[in-house]
Amino acid sequence: MEPVSFTTERLLIRPHDARDEDALLAACQDPEIGRWTDFPTPYERRHAAFYLRALVPRGWRDDTMYHFAVERRDDGDGTLVASVNVHRQADVWGIGYWTVAEHRGRGYATEAVGALARWAFTELGVQRLEWRAEAGNRGSWAVARRAGFTREGVLRAAQTGRDGLRDTWIGALLPGDVGLPFARPYSPAADDLQRS
Repeated sequence: MEPVSFTTERLLIRPHDARDEDALLAACQDPEIGRWTDFPTPYERRHAAFYLRALVPRGWRDDTMYHFAVERRDDGDGTLVASVNVHRQADVWGIGYWTVAEHRGRGYATEAVGALARWAFTELGVQRLEWRAEAGNRGSWAVARRAGFTREGVLRAAQTGRDGLRDTWIGALLPGDVGLPFARPYSPAADDLQRS
């Protein structure tokens, strides 16, 4: 797929590119980003350069991951406020995001995640978008919840952290959750586990 950009009321959501290197490097010095992601620690310029010059283009070219920089539209100065992506492994589509520390708490990530989810449903034909985060990442869950995701449970020992295996929270957003039709019929199961 060719890289695309789109806007929301407050945001420009555009493909990450080389102009983001300094901002990406600065943002990823934040211990909270290092704590909750699998980014290298310490995060160095070579990591930002590799991400922007190799991983981002490869994801678009291979249709496996679409990375976006998030800017405020009213600034017009290209200030990075967040980063969002939608990615595919086998038949599972997921969403990932982080917010630059000084821009947290303003709803930018929630707005960008909501827009990206709608784009994934309408342009990519995604029928289920998964959110996953290390158990305990309440900030990530707050964004996902406000964007309409339903937390579905805990995957035990599903994530490898720096110091061993970690539990993972999992949730999902479906087209119907945001008022869009499913491309295929969907028949929700009855909750038989409650009765057994």
